[in-house]
Amino acid sequence: MLEIKNVSKSYDKKKLAIDGISMSLEPGDLYGFVGPNGAGKTTLLKSIAGIISFDVGSINLNGATIAANPLAFKRQMAYIPDHPDLYESLSGRQFIDFIADAFDVSFNRRNELIGKYAAEFELLDALDKPISTYSHGMKQKTALIGALVHEPKLILLDEPFVGLDPKAAFALKQTFKEITDQGAIILFSSHVLEVVEKLCNKIAIIKQGQIIADGRTHDVLKDRSLENVFMEIA
Repeated sequence: MLEIKNVSKSYDKKKLAIDGISMSLEPGDLYGFVGPNGAGKTTLLKSIAGIISFDVGSINLNGATIAANPLAFKRQMAYIPDHPDLYESLSGRQFIDFIADAFDVSFNRRNELIGKYAAEFELLDALDKPISTYSHGMKQKTALIGALVHEPKLILLDEPFVGLDPKAAFALKQTFKEITDQGAIILFSSHVLEVVEKLCNKIAIIKQGQIIADGRTHDVLKDRSLENVFMEIA
């Protein structure tokens, strides 16, 4: 379980970027996180991932806290920003192998997973070419495979569908469902409200650093669309 308790963060000691955020995510949750630009989505994701520190509160994943046990926490998770930075002098396969080495993934298991996801994302023919020759969408796919190759229990993604063609976006949705069915937790931010509404079993809406609605999708929306709820709230 991922448990976030009363987490707040300010960059300038004046205004809170996130303000008393509390959320509980359980194995199998596919959690969509929506809000206006500047609402605090990326700040929260980076705080969970341990990329930035937060001022107060706690973040716990299966008994490990990001503040006190960062290595134990990060071994269980993967994070992909909206514009991932890759080592462009490497090939796609070399980059994914680098990630797999960091997480001690066996050669047999990594090759199995790389082959599976590269086929699903139609990246097999490009795996041994330099990342510097990749399009934005291909880089996004490479980052996704790197995130999935160590089979994390928690996956954090910031706008994961940006830059993906329709086939790759469909493949990613299927992958999300597959790995959450196996007990992983996925938390992702998106401006594509229709995707969040149809894909996620739980959603949260953030405004000015505060969660103003969250829970199971059908409970939050009732008989309305996410677009209508979002516009009313945000």
